[in-house]
Amino acid sequence: MLIGRGGSWYYLLMGLALIATGIEIVRGGTKALAIYLVAFIATVIWAFWEAGLDFWALHARIFTFLCALFLLLLIQPLILRRAGLQANKGVNLGAAAVALIAIVGMTWGMFQPHGIHNSVAATGETPVTDVTRQVDWDHYSSDGSGGRFAALDQINRDNVDSLEVAWTFHTGDTPLSPTGAGFEDQQTPLQVGDSVYLCTPSNTVISVDADTGEENWRHEFPTDTKTWVRCRGLAYFDADEPVQQTTLGDASPVPQPSLAADATACRRRIFMNTIDAVLVALDAETGELCQSFGDNGRVDLKAGLGDAKAPLYSLTSPPTVAGTTVAVGGRVADNVALDMPGGVMRGFDVITGEMRWAFDPGNPQDREAPAPGDNYVRSTPNVWAPMTYDPASNILFMPVGGAAIDLWGPERTPEDEEYGATMLALDATTGEEKWHYQTVHHDLWDYDVPMQPTLIDFPEADGSTTPALTFGSKVGQIFVLDRLTGEPLTDVVEQKVKPANIPNEKYSPTQPVSVGMPQIGAEHLTEADMWGATPFDQLMCRYIFKGYRYDGLFTAPDTDYSLSYPGSLGGMNWGGFSYDPTSQTLYVNDMRLGLWVHMEPQDKDAAASQGGEAVNAAMGAVPLKGTPYSVIKDRFLSPLGIPCQEPPFGSLTAIDMKTQEVNWEVPLGTIQDTVMFGTKLRMPMPVGMPTIGGSLTTQGGLTFFAATQDYWLRAFDSATGKEVWKTRLPVGSQGTPISYVSPETGKQYILISAGGARQSPDRGDYVIAYALPDSD
Repeated sequence: MLIGRGGSWYYLLMGLALIATGIEIVRGGTKALAIYLVAFIATVIWAFWEAGLDFWALHARIFTFLCALFLLLLIQPLILRRAGLQANKGVNLGAAAVALIAIVGMTWGMFQPHGIHNSVAATGETPVTDVTRQVDWDHYSSDGSGGRFAALDQINRDNVDSLEVAWTFHTGDTPLSPTGAGFEDQQTPLQVGDSVYLCTPSNTVISVDADTGEENWRHEFPTDTKTWVRCRGLAYFDADEPVQQTTLGDASPVPQPSLAADATACRRRIFMNTIDAVLVALDAETGELCQSFGDNGRVDLKAGLGDAKAPLYSLTSPPTVAGTTVAVGGRVADNVALDMPGGVMRGFDVITGEMRWAFDPGNPQDREAPAPGDNYVRSTPNVWAPMTYDPASNILFMPVGGAAIDLWGPERTPEDEEYGATMLALDATTGEEKWHYQTVHHDLWDYDVPMQPTLIDFPEADGSTTPALTFGSKVGQIFVLDRLTGEPLTDVVEQKVKPANIPNEKYSPTQPVSVGMPQIGAEHLTEADMWGATPFDQLMCRYIFKGYRYDGLFTAPDTDYSLSYPGSLGGMNWGGFSYDPTSQTLYVNDMRLGLWVHMEPQDKDAAASQGGEAVNAAMGAVPLKGTPYSVIKDRFLSPLGIPCQEPPFGSLTAIDMKTQEVNWEVPLGTIQDTVMFGTKLRMPMPVGMPTIGGSLTTQGGLTFFAATQDYWLRAFDSATGKEVWKTRLPVGSQGTPISYVSPETGKQYILISAGGARQSPDRGDYVIAYALPDSD
């Protein structure tokens, strides 16, 4: 069957050799070992020819047959004795011992990380000073730059192995669904002064003491929504802090906050988007709603959207405080119907809640709310991922997704085509567009810009730096753009791509590929890249692969079965990057999951789906309401449920931004807590697992990560990628760690939220803080 699809002849030839070996053993002949040995030697030669020195690729091709060779060598003396010949026991058992040593070595290798180590990054070499020391983690990404960097070094690579649990807090809100379509804990907490601020999947905001984890207050926002329920983070504003004005570019000035000087309530406030699309403002001291903000502390974000009930329209990422404007996007459920809420982005006065501007991708010249009875343009591209604000230029950077239907685009408007899958830069005060840069043309894959961009000072060849931002894509691409102009600072080429055959589809003949930066997990798959736990699993993966239409990146969906790699999960996703400015090193985590897609003709009047985004093969064909098609899709897996391409399936990569080259890459996560056929595997094999949250890097030379499929919080030496510490979590995590120093005790903490890993049955409501033990 594989040969019939143009695949390798090896498996047929090896199969014949196995049959011949078996027949010879059964008939009592003495040539079984000779036949098998010839086939095994040929297998080893073929394996190195096809796979090179890649451990996991060689393991899949050789290990099973090596074990069989060991057994044959053990029984060969018995076979010879039965035939009345000299047993040659010493020779055969000696050869069996050599095979056993090789088996032990390959088994040992199964539990070692296999990655790329090109050079050592100069991290952890710059001491923290009183001027540079981080005071608070008061933004979603620490200081608001999107860098997830803690300028702290009390915990460092020399003492990290002494970390212990300082406190544990239970939120009381345990996620329910491991599928990704229901309740998920994906939060990044905030810390300001002696308080840590949390949000739970069902939108309860909680303040706890930063040193003890004791609850200060909580405010619940109940919802009846059951699909896509999560809170990734909060925003914070302090009216008593001076307003930073611009030093770059020609942006508008930042308005002063309008809070009266003698007002006592809500001088410090916490903002959250609820899952049912309400922006709320809470007093950071008490948890009470800020009555002067909007309608008694609430702004209805469904206003002007028409039919926008959850989960078709919701908000999962935190709002962004941009000067004195609080900005929000909105998630529009993918691939439900052509007629969906619009993806308008809006900015509100941080004190009063009055709308300052709206940027409607369907009507980009208008900054006003629609007239009564009218709506923002429906079904436009939306911003569901976190934004980044640059105080130096007063520019708000927005990662934009696609139109309402990703997989079918004949009826998209010119504005949909213009703004879909772009990085969009707006003046934070007025909402006026500064520039936008498109990463995918006519997106047919759900290749949204999925993450918060990270602000960096990009090192130029002459030693100068350029204010820049960098971000990743679901296609494994990393872009670096000039902050003020949106022009790429590293090479991007337009690569020719093949169209499919959907009638009236407006296929783009080219797609942008960022060749000036490393491409992470975006290699062009071949049959030789197929993997499996056994040669038989690998054979089936090759057969499955050869049955798909696959043209590499941007293989367009059609009514046949096509392979999209990376799939719509990524590549890279909402976890974002972390960045160490002291060494100009970027840390990237990714997942490497392919997705097969099959479109089926349907009646345009077919009912819409419920708006979840779980992989839907078990659901049958899911209608794309209003289009001529429904879609079936699923992960590219072997019959055993293992990704068909070879490991790693998720990695952590360090990139030197001075050279734009990889320092090191390590597999991220093991199969220890992976469930197969209802049973946990419990083997800590570091094949690298899909990652969903983000990393934390510190000035102490450490990079922390927890959002794999196993239940560990890990610390890596950020210079080398070596794992230097890990601790077992009670359940898995989809959160991003933070770090802060208590103003009361001066102790540095590492904090992580753990509610359960994706695809894991174990759920929890844990927030855990780690610190070094108190000195005597």
